Amino acid sequence: MTGVSLIVFFALFLTGDPAALMMPPDANRAEIEAFRHAMGFDDPLLVQYGRFVGGVLTGELGNSLRFHRPALELLFERLPATALLACVALIWSSLLGFLLGTIGALRRNSAVDFAIRVISLLGQAIPVFWLALLLIIVFALDLRWLPSSGIGTPEQLVLPSIALGAYYFSAITRLVRASLIEVLGQDYIRTARAKGISSWRIVVHHALRNALIPVITVQGMYFASLLGGALITEIIFAWPGIGRLAVDSIQTKDFPVVQAVVLFAAFVFVVMNFLVDIAYVLLNPRIRL
Repeated sequence: MTGVSLIVFFALFLTGDPAALMMPPDANRAEIEAFRHAMGFDDPLLVQYGRFVGGVLTGELGNSLRFHRPALELLFERLPATALLACVALIWSSLLGFLLGTIGALRRNSAVDFAIRVISLLGQAIPVFWLALLLIIVFALDLRWLPSSGIGTPEQLVLPSIALGAYYFSAITRLVRASLIEVLGQDYIRTARAKGISSWRIVVHHALRNALIPVITVQGMYFASLLGGALITEIIFAWPGIGRLAVDSIQTKDFPVVQAVVLFAAFVFVVMNFLVDIAYVLLNPRIRL
């Protein structure tokens, strides 16, 4: 987090004078100087960084230059929308990915396995923005089954969650298949089969438990990236989440909000890494050693 705070803080100065960038184009020199003094940009960089870190520790990340409200308050207002979209996308992609990945591993090199591999490959190859636009054209404009934007009803959640979760569904499918195939070739699996244990019990109670370890890592990072803001999906579907807030803030040079979003995304990654480590121990107690 220390490294992220340094990057976020000094990135503000990489594009030039932050006071001149934040002020309107028609602002005169006196107004820019007054704004620089009010924001503390005329202090030494180390003093400014210390003030920035102190604000982060106390939850004071500054006020939005556009909305004139605390940046953290704006972020938390948009968080529920992003969390809802991220959770729905992760749930459907995980369930379907686990199902198809398991079927592909159990029916390896069959026609069904080939079809699953083709679907998962297409899911990772198709760009998110192209898939999102295609879903809008087909299901919102042509068929008129679902709305193309907005938030508030379950129908408005369908298209963005499909577009957002397609890549993750494909990745989880391929990872579950590969991991399960590797585990099914282990000696203890062959021993369980020799004892006459049913294939279903072997897969559910023995193979999947160990095959889940690498999958949990990927899911944790995926969820962290989703919660940090799905930029393209939220913009295309006019979804009022963190990703759209970040893009709007960048376009309007609202640097305090941009800093808040980046720091929040970094914090989410740190927390998810910690939770993934805990999940490792629960899935395989030998990792404690």
